[in-house]
Amino acid sequence: RGACAVSPGGGGHGRVRGAMSGYGVEERAGPHSPEYRLFFKDAAGRYISPFHDIPIYADTGKNVFNMVVEVPRWTNAKMEISTKEPLNPIKQDVKKGKLRFVANVFPHKGYIWNYGAIPQTWEDPGHKDENTGCCGDNDPIDVCEIGSKVCSRGEVIKVKVLGTLALIDEGETDWKVIAINVEDPEADSYNDIEDVRRMKPGYLEATVDWFRRYKVPDGKPENQFAFNGEFKGKDFALDVIKGTHEHWKALITKKTDGGEINCTNLTVSGSPFCCSQDCAKATVDAAPPCKAANPIPPEVDKWFYYQKN
Repeated sequence: RGACAVSPGGGGHGRVRGAMSGYGVEERAGPHSPEYRLFFKDAAGRYISPFHDIPIYADTGKNVFNMVVEVPRWTNAKMEISTKEPLNPIKQDVKKGKLRFVANVFPHKGYIWNYGAIPQTWEDPGHKDENTGCCGDNDPIDVCEIGSKVCSRGEVIKVKVLGTLALIDEGETDWKVIAINVEDPEADSYNDIEDVRRMKPGYLEATVDWFRRYKVPDGKPENQFAFNGEFKGKDFALDVIKGTHEHWKALITKKTDGGEINCTNLTVSGSPFCCSQDCAKATVDAAPPCKAANPIPPEVDKWFYYQKN
């Protein structure tokens, strides 16, 4: 994308985009640079944390959740909510000093869903999951959104939960929730995990394949799963999400020590980590001004082939 476009009142240092849900984002530095940050704003233009200030539920009665899109489908840059920085902006993950891009493991290209997180959830690394026997991965719970629209980075969408896969990533429990955007033209046809199997044949198998093998090109072993890689249905997934919401509540009210997790928020009543809008604005103002995106390194387009075990 080109240089920055700033909406009225944007201040001139960041690119500001509005989102359909009433949330907006402001970009700082250039995409695909270590300094790149994407900060979040509410409908009134106030800075917020996407981890702590966006509610978990978009509609409690209907079990519709908010999802923060970190990685649009078909892209490779491993963007994620920065849990250890104030306001938890989205940034690109860095490993061994290099920006992370996920490999294209044949036949896949980048991420095969819109990938992101449910706000106000936390997989507590001090809690051993009764289902998997492994502790949490210290992040908000991950979501794979399977609708037909390719979302944009930082978009906040409303999703219907259909099921979950229990990935064991380097010894940690890392739930992958399968969900569909409620705005999807076919959303009414999806109510549980079996509907995905019926309506999008091969997609669930491809999802297991993707998570099993995506780190192999980096020299890592294949990932493991609980339940032999079987998906659990909607009710099971809802229980898992609710558990991670309870862990987040303990985190944000300081009943659990979150270690390096940054709990700065602007809206959570009873949280000792609340800060003022002035303090939030100072955090954003300290970030470098928005720049045009850096080119994506050519090796990111490489396709990896290898035998399945």
